[in-house]
Amino acid sequence: MIVEDEFLLAMDLEYLLMKMGHIVVEVAIRVPEAIEFARDSDIDFAILDINVSGTQSFPVAEILRQRGIPFVFATGYGSAGLVDGYRDEPTLQKPYHPRELEDLIAATPIIR
Repeated sequence: MIVEDEFLLAMDLEYLLMKMGHIVVEVAIRVPEAIEFARDSDIDFAILDINVSGTQSFPVAEILRQRGIPFVFATGYGSAGLVDGYRDEPTLQKPYHPRELEDLIAATPIIR
């Protein structure tokens, strides 16, 4: 699952993940739709932008956390954009190199 409001970044990330052999089941461009999808869908991993059209994605992260679904934040703010309770979550600083994303996914235990 990808949560990203910048259309070109979302498309690029989706392509990159597919090229790595992953299946992208959802690209959410708004937090409410991401929340709904995170609650009800079969997801193995998620990449979340923190600021999605002016709304923070932490509620999505909380749902994923409660469901035991690993996620990473991909943000221009880097780890400085994280709030208490999320400071230890994996974070990619935009712009990031595809290898950084690949390494982070490989290091994340997928629990399913």
